[in-house]
Amino acid sequence: MFLTITTTGTPARPATDLGYLLHKHPDSAQQFSTSYGVAHVFYPEADAERCTAALLLEVDAVALVRRGKGKGRGGAPDAALAQYVNDRPYAASSLLAVAIGNVFSSALRGVCRALPEAPAQPRPLRVEVPALPARGGPDLVRSLFEPLGWTVAAEPVALDTAFPEWGDSRYVGLVLESETLTLSAALRHLYVLLPVLDDAKHYWVASEEVDKLLRAGEGWLSAHPEQQLITSRYLSRRWSLTRQAMERLELVRLAETDDSEVEDIDNAVEEETETEEKPTPLAVQRREAILAALKRVGAARVLDLGCGQGQLVQALLKDPSFTEVVGVDVSIRALTIASRRLRLDRMGERQAARVRLLQGSLAYTDRRLKGYDAAVLSEVIEHLDLPRLPALEYAVFGAARPRTVLVTTPNVEYNVRWETLPAGHRRHGDHRFEWTREEFRAWAHRVAERHGYGVQFTPVGPDDPEVGPPTQMAVFETNTADTGTTAVATKEAKAA
Repeated sequence: MFLTITTTGTPARPATDLGYLLHKHPDSAQQFSTSYGVAHVFYPEADAERCTAALLLEVDAVALVRRGKGKGRGGAPDAALAQYVNDRPYAASSLLAVAIGNVFSSALRGVCRALPEAPAQPRPLRVEVPALPARGGPDLVRSLFEPLGWTVAAEPVALDTAFPEWGDSRYVGLVLESETLTLSAALRHLYVLLPVLDDAKHYWVASEEVDKLLRAGEGWLSAHPEQQLITSRYLSRRWSLTRQAMERLELVRLAETDDSEVEDIDNAVEEETETEEKPTPLAVQRREAILAALKRVGAARVLDLGCGQGQLVQALLKDPSFTEVVGVDVSIRALTIASRRLRLDRMGERQAARVRLLQGSLAYTDRRLKGYDAAVLSEVIEHLDLPRLPALEYAVFGAARPRTVLVTTPNVEYNVRWETLPAGHRRHGDHRFEWTREEFRAWAHRVAERHGYGVQFTPVGPDDPEVGPPTQMAVFETNTADTGTTAVATKEAKAA
């Protein structure tokens, strides 16, 4: 992906002021790590008369495939070839928009300490995007940019110059020119309209995207003739978010018409009575899903295997239906912290009788773990080296053999939704692996078949239609109707 911004100047106001505005020195080539590759900023030309800044984004296409977002646009979701042969490394998209927001954040906000007055000054600007996906064609490109003060040249790119009868692709070569816009306004236009034209985003669109849209659209979106289309596409056509954004944009329009502040218009509710709903942390959603599953199977005596600092143990103890809770971890330090969290030294006798903390390794069989209704392995398996995983499988499913086993683990496909997670990185430095949904299901089915369990799968967290949920959970339940096969399978597993 490639984008250039060019300006011209005079000796009194040199074009190289662009370096101050972008906070990137023209004499230096810089690179920045992003969640999907590396962004490079350099200046092909820089003198007093003309200065050009280039943003080159190298996208790690293989990492995108492994993390679940490498599918070719317009292709079938399960098309294996389309996962690797696609336009993401080459065409402008939300990937480039996020890079603009990260790399040019100060310029986007109109902040420049070296030249405080410069961000508010219009200057000659020329923006070039060689490959821009445009669902709607050149006409839509013009209808989006021209009302904002741009002179637009959007040349369709042929599908194949050797076969002109095939017609044009959905890509255009874009050139924008203006004498009346500030650099901040130009960047905010690009930040919003690049993903709008592509009509896709590489990450999950949540409620905070409304705030991003309104911040970047301040001063121009409320009066734009294509406001509805821009809002809907930017928010991935999520109706509830689009309605929320449109209502807030209408307040902005009314305030501008009345020459007043938005707060003066939107004053039906006293400020102190307003509450902002905050998203529930994933760790909390995971514990709630585990508790719901344990309640569903009627478990009373529960093992928390790999209990860490005792958050799940604490949650289990709050529900009197769990009559015995045992936390197991190999780390003495973690168990010490868990003991403090639970205040075991101050706990009443009746409550203390319900809980135990044990030090032990899940790679070895342990007689103390037999006879329980359920065992939980929450975010545990990914911390083991893969060659040691069969030992854990036998210790839990073969030797301890609780009636129900719950296993949660990260869904690596969802990692692409976190903008701050560098490409190819796992969510935690101690994770030895992170599985796709297909890999996790294949492992779970093998374990269930070998040890005589049935298995079902439950998403935890927002279930993205393309990459699935952030956490995947498998619920194993013993197949009591096939005890003979179970015994044979357990012997085979032990021998293995």
